[in-house]
Amino acid sequence: MPRILSVSELTRQVKDSLEAEFPFVWVKGQVSNLARPSSGHIYFTLKDTNASLSVVWFRNRQFGLGGDGEDGDGADATVSSQARVHPLTGEVIEGPMPVLADGAEALCAGRLTVYPPRGAYQLAAELVQPQGLGDLYLAFETLKRDLAERGWFDAARKRPLPVNPARVAVVTALGGAAVHDFLRLAQGRGLGAEIRIHPTLVQGEAAPEMIARAMSEACAQGWPQAVALIRGGGSIEDLWAFNTETVARAVKDCPVPVVCGVGHEVDVTIADYCADLRAATPSHAAQLLWTERATLVQAVDDLELDVRRAFAHFHADKHEDLARLVRSLGLVSPRKRLENLSERFENALSGLNRAGTDFLRVREDDLARQVAALRLDAPLRDLTSRENDLFSLAGRLGRAGQAHLAATEARFGTLQAGFLPLDPMRPLEQGYSLVRVRRTGRFLRHPGEVRPGDGLDITVADGQVAATVDGEGERP
Repeated sequence: MPRILSVSELTRQVKDSLEAEFPFVWVKGQVSNLARPSSGHIYFTLKDTNASLSVVWFRNRQFGLGGDGEDGDGADATVSSQARVHPLTGEVIEGPMPVLADGAEALCAGRLTVYPPRGAYQLAAELVQPQGLGDLYLAFETLKRDLAERGWFDAARKRPLPVNPARVAVVTALGGAAVHDFLRLAQGRGLGAEIRIHPTLVQGEAAPEMIARAMSEACAQGWPQAVALIRGGGSIEDLWAFNTETVARAVKDCPVPVVCGVGHEVDVTIADYCADLRAATPSHAAQLLWTERATLVQAVDDLELDVRRAFAHFHADKHEDLARLVRSLGLVSPRKRLENLSERFENALSGLNRAGTDFLRVREDDLARQVAALRLDAPLRDLTSRENDLFSLAGRLGRAGQAHLAATEARFGTLQAGFLPLDPMRPLEQGYSLVRVRRTGRFLRHPGEVRPGDGLDITVADGQVAATVDGEGERP
């Protein structure tokens, strides 16, 4: 009966066999997925076109890249950063310390081992020597220079994103964290937008053509106001579809503004350079497209307050203008002039009556004195003659009074005839009327001052009539 092994036993046997078969190896490849946690250890993947190898470089084995470099004997503790002792060969290395970065070619030396918790084999590095940029980075820089020379990255061709767009097409992979983060951010921003997802592969050999086709389909009907091209983070290999000329051309030729949010903040792709606006992450793309809703609400409140204050000032100014116009109109109004003339006429008439009364009283007093004198002093024989004179004087006095009264009445008639044309109600007695437009409060002078539906108040000699305009006014 065969022996049944536990997972731990099998893993330990594989680990022992692997470490015994490969006690120390040299391997060369391209660095990707570089990670530097707070522990000080360095983790990365060493890749070529057909395979990948996980590498761990423990802090106490690091040399020339910021580790303490001590392996127990402290041999390099006194060596400066410009003169370092090679830990394997013992030679002194002059010059600046090498920099390990994604995309760089690196030469690694160490032992193969197995990490039991994951059941995966890895290289425990004793030495890592960066060799320069890898093939992907060289290809990236070559395409970048070529497209820059063609003007694909020029700022002059960049278009501004619409403010809080109502229709946005999103080109991305379905089910990924990128689309969920984008939609979550979009829910609390803007004024409400319709978002259409155009699914596509975002990595692999088929991804560039699918991304370009999805962008073309998104804009085929002229529906979106903007396109968001988004993808989550990954290594340079994972993001390589966005570093192809196919995707760059699709972004450049898109008829609406494109915001590109690919990878993390440190990841910059060719598509980012071609896009109208680069977002650091997919979530940042949503933040660039739509303003936070609380900010919009606050802006609306501020605008409402501004409008209220402006309207209050406008109303106060117009009220003051109206009061000033009413005062000015009162000084030149025909009614006011007529009232002044009527007052002057009444005063003149009263003065005329008082003058006539005073004149008659004086004459009557004179006559009474003369009659009394005649009765006392005149001889009897002259009484008849005096009486005749008295009657003659009385007749003259009566005629003079009547003539004076007639002259006064004639002057009054003249004054009255001068006032009558100023009376605005007189033409109404001849069949005319006054028409006031309720909407404006003004008297109607031209047909063009009214429009259908306006209310009219028509004043005639004996009252008022209400009317409504049922057609356009026409000039004669």
